[in-house]
Amino acid sequence: MIELFEIQRAMRQMRKAAMQRGVVAILDIGTSKATCLVLRFDGGELPSGDGVGPMAGQSQFRIIGAATTRARGMRHGEIEVMAETERAVRTVVQAAQKMAQVRVDHAIVSFSGAGPRSYGLSGEIEVSGSEVSESDIAAVLASCETPDIGTHRTVLHAQPVNFILDHRSGLADPRGQIGNRLATDLHMLSVDRAAVQNILHCIKRCDLELAGLASSAYVGGISALVEDEQKIGAACIDLGAGTSGLSIFLRGHMIYADTVRIGGHHVTQDISKGLGIPLALAERIKTLHGGLVATGRDDRDMIELKGETGDWEHDRREISRSELIGIMRPRVEEILEEVRGRLDAAGFDSLPSQKIVLTGGASQVPGLAHLATRILGQQVRLGRPLRVQGLPQAATGPAFSAAVGLCLFAAHPQDECWDFNIEDHRYPARSLRRAVRWFRENW
Repeated sequence: MIELFEIQRAMRQMRKAAMQRGVVAILDIGTSKATCLVLRFDGGELPSGDGVGPMAGQSQFRIIGAATTRARGMRHGEIEVMAETERAVRTVVQAAQKMAQVRVDHAIVSFSGAGPRSYGLSGEIEVSGSEVSESDIAAVLASCETPDIGTHRTVLHAQPVNFILDHRSGLADPRGQIGNRLATDLHMLSVDRAAVQNILHCIKRCDLELAGLASSAYVGGISALVEDEQKIGAACIDLGAGTSGLSIFLRGHMIYADTVRIGGHHVTQDISKGLGIPLALAERIKTLHGGLVATGRDDRDMIELKGETGDWEHDRREISRSELIGIMRPRVEEILEEVRGRLDAAGFDSLPSQKIVLTGGASQVPGLAHLATRILGQQVRLGRPLRVQGLPQAATGPAFSAAVGLCLFAAHPQDECWDFNIEDHRYPARSLRRAVRWFRENW
């Protein structure tokens, strides 16, 4: 655990160095596309002691370079062929640098997949003095009983989401306040170690210094959920090509995350197999004519399938849009049913609000909101990324929610355990369902 904390602290220092230089690359590596945004920070001075939460204060930034390319060598949000993924990363970073007309040495990376698993932890101490200090925060975080996650997994996020000082709950930052007993609730997200190591190795091979690492489910929620939704409680479902990321927010913090290993690419595969056409043509038909709710007109709306097999009859077929919807809908229903199961297991029904926001490239299929409302609940809306200065018009769609969220994460990262001087100690096991139990008891 100490080794992990040192790695994370080193990345924090890299991030500060990048901000002092004024530029940093934002790299979102997905299953179907890789996106790179180059950020320039205005006024390089870093605020300090800004409280548990927005460590970077109100640092201003603007996007001066942007590029996207097809992500090769990826499967379910994880690297499958290192050389192809490295080529895609190099291509997109070079294109973004060319647009920005500046060289970038530091990158902050987000990725999906890697089997995220949430844990809700708690700790409690006696305050050393009458006033809560920085060392008290470190001590209470160290008192959290961390589960034995296994040697094949590593911690990606470990964020204090709530503080209790003498039975006063819901405190964002108790430092400087008077009290005798301090307690905290901590959300910890673990991921597969090998998947993370492959990402780290790929970035190193691309001659970049890693200045931060984040889950796409987390940063997608930061971007797609408005501030009120993050505070009163909401879930963000980031429907990507190879995975569907799920994150739950409450009081401005992520308290749960998970990933369903099914996405939009599986819908494309179903169309390809069902109609006997190449994947590229299936993706084009899905994008131009796809839908999830059939009407009477769709029986008469014919779609021409142009192939190049040499068989004239096979290459000049037509199908109705209703047939296409009949192929797409079962797979999307499967994704939403799986998400519903994960939400139920996390105790989402116990939140003060059951708002659900759908984002990601696969969320653009017509009729998704209607179908999701039937399966997930009544409070469903489609989400787009927040507008940030300099964001190109082509990158304002739902497919770029994770990339835009990563920009906000880079400028305003929430404090995590490794931002405090925590001593190593033993870690007995705790139940996974503690991930959301604390807010039932305290909030």
